[in-house]
Parts: sequence; C-alpha cells; structure tokens
Amino acid sequence: MSAYPPVRSFDEAARLAGEYFMGKSPIHEAAEAIARALAEEGIDFAVAGALALNEHGVLRATEDVDLLITREGLARFKEKWLGRGFVEIRPGGKPVRHTATKVRIDFLISGDFPGDGKPKPVAFPLPAGASEAGGRYPVLSLPNLIELKLAAAMTAPDRPRDYDDVIRLIRARNLPDEFQQRLSEYVRAEYARLWNIAQKPEDEY
Repeated sequence: MSAYPPVRSFDEAARLAGEYFMGKSPIHEAAEAIARALAEEGIDFAVAGALALNEHGVLRATEDVDLLITREGLARFKEKWLGRGFVEIRPGGKPVRHTATKVRIDFLISGDFPGDGKPKPVAFPLPAGASEAGGRYPVLSLPNLIELKLAAAMTAPDRPRDYDDVIRLIRARNLPDEFQQRLSEYVRAEYARLWNIAQKPEDEY
C-alpha cells in the first residue's frame, strides 16, 4: 500500500512531488515519527535509502522509509511500539507501517548483506558508527551510503538505480577519485569506474 492514492492528473503529481521535495510529505512525517520513537527508547539507528540521498544533496523521491538498525534494536522497538502508531505488515516480518500515514518502513539489519543478501566483504554496519547528523534525524554517512549502494548494485542486477545514485552523489558533492580510499577495497574499482563516468557532461549521454 502506497502512502499516496493513485495519481489522476499531472497537477496532482506535481503537488505530491512538491510536498516531498519541500520535506512536508507523509514520507517525512513517518520518518520523523519513527525517529522520535527510537530516540525515546535509546535505540541507535540511521536513515538510509532515498531520504539519506536527499540529505547528502541528491534529490530522489521514494514511497517508503529505510532504516539501518540492529536486530536487537528492532526487537526492542517492536516490543514497545507495535500497536502504538506502528503495525507489522506481516506477522513476524521485518517491515512495519506507520498507521497515521500508511507509509511502509523497511529495516536494514546490521550484519546482513546488501544486494543479493549473500556473504560478502561489505555488510550493513552498526548504526552508531555509520551515521551522521541530518536535518531531522541521523542518516548514513556518505562513505557508508556509497559503499552499501555499490555492494548492492554489484551483486543484484535488479538494482541499477544504485549505480545512478552513486554517479549523482559524485557530481553533487564533487567527490574526488581518491574518495575510494574511504571505501572497502571490495567496491573501490567500481567507484573508480563510476567516477570516470561522472566526469562526463550529462548531455553527452
């Protein structure tokens, strides 16, 4: 179930997009609500996905909220907050829904692996050491965000958008080729490849 009803006109689509990019959408409301709940319980977390991209200078819309959290933190959150503004999407599953906005919240679990889910040198880190302050909530730091997106795209062919996100981050933040030294060796060659692509003017392709 989407946070938004089906769009019926261009004007409606423009209005919804405007809400999102002004930070006043149901997505932002849900993110702020779960951030308050987690902070109240003292649970470490970091916002990931498109909302983290937005904080790092790349605007991309989304229909859900992605959060990095530990398995223990997720269990504590569910014990305290299910039925208090949040419900499970399926019994025993990871995702929840914010009842006021109907926005889906997905959890990335520390120690699990991005992309195809199979073991690899890059895993979802502990949020306490992988986050930085955002405008409204802690978000994945730029090196962690890029590293995870590269590891996901490299092992999951159905995630080409992650490559595009990295190219856009390189451009938006004017990142140097040497930024790869802050990343796992596993993804450095792929970062270098995308960095070269990002140096071309966008109107060349």
